[in-house]
Amino acid sequence: MEQSVWELPQVRILGRHTHAGDALTLFYTASGIECLFTGSELWLELNADYETYEPWISVELNGAWISRFPVAPGHSEVCVFRGMTPGAPKHVRVFKDVQAMSGDERHLLQITALRWADGDFLPLPAPAYRLEFVGDSITSGEGAIGALPEEDWISAFFSAMNHYARFTADALGAEYRLVSQSGWGILSSWDNDPHCRVLSYYKEVCGLAQGARNRELGAQQPNDFAAWPADAVIINLGTNDAGASHNPPWTDPQTGETYGQNTTPAHRAQLEQAVVDGLQMLRRCNPQALLVWVYGMLGDELRPTLEQAIARYRRETGDDRVCFFPLPDTTPETVGARQHPGVQSHRRAADALTAFLQEALNRS
Repeated sequence: MEQSVWELPQVRILGRHTHAGDALTLFYTASGIECLFTGSELWLELNADYETYEPWISVELNGAWISRFPVAPGHSEVCVFRGMTPGAPKHVRVFKDVQAMSGDERHLLQITALRWADGDFLPLPAPAYRLEFVGDSITSGEGAIGALPEEDWISAFFSAMNHYARFTADALGAEYRLVSQSGWGILSSWDNDPHCRVLSYYKEVCGLAQGARNRELGAQQPNDFAAWPADAVIINLGTNDAGASHNPPWTDPQTGETYGQNTTPAHRAQLEQAVVDGLQMLRRCNPQALLVWVYGMLGDELRPTLEQAIARYRRETGDDRVCFFPLPDTTPETVGARQHPGVQSHRRAADALTAFLQEALNRS
């Protein structure tokens, strides 16, 4: 038997998505599917494309990470598992490992169908919470897999599995989504490009996915926040803004105008205002959610600015469901590939965040 995920109501779609045709397009990191299936084997039918950055996926079976691979361009069939005991439920999750690639308009990953010979899809238990994580390369899982000396910026060194969001969500029994882009920040990217602001694209399904095909697939559509109301939105931004303040200004190739962040009080006031504005937008989109701004996995230079902005937002709005939470810094023992947090750093961050969210959400 072969059916699209849209024909299988017991299959849970993970991540922001649109219903454009029979295929399920996976945009952001950790997008995918989850199911509880009793058959002896299960296959995925995939469609992929790219110019530079190939998509990768990971497969989890009964809580164990059993496979990870790049997806070839065009149509392909992938065996999730086979030869297993018929009738016994198997819990399956399939994740996109790679972020939405703003620099590769052809980057595409779709699940076109599931195929099986026997068995049934059973109802999944309802998640205890819904969590959304918003961030940069840390939240894209960059460097969370790969050897320590690696410096190449390639798809292979992104991971949805060795990831603080997954560890946190799993510990809380939560469903989760990611909105992230490597190198981007609050006011600019790491190299001071002011067009690379994550929150500017937050309200769309995947607004940073460019090109005609992504538009046709619904990437630029307004995200339906009411259809998936988050219990908490965790924002992990600021690392690239701190780096940008020590880098040369960016020059617009069209106009010759320059932009650069810096460490002056006047500029930090602009950054504070951007955080306040961002929180106001996030609150409009998520009226009931706890908003938690986390920071610190790659230094904490901007912590005073972030804390001041959050305190000011709370004073000005009376919204007390917004807070700051520091995450443990990455150390020489916990660093991963590309000088980014490794799996142990992600685990430490998740342990701290899980304990905090457990208490905060229980109070809600």
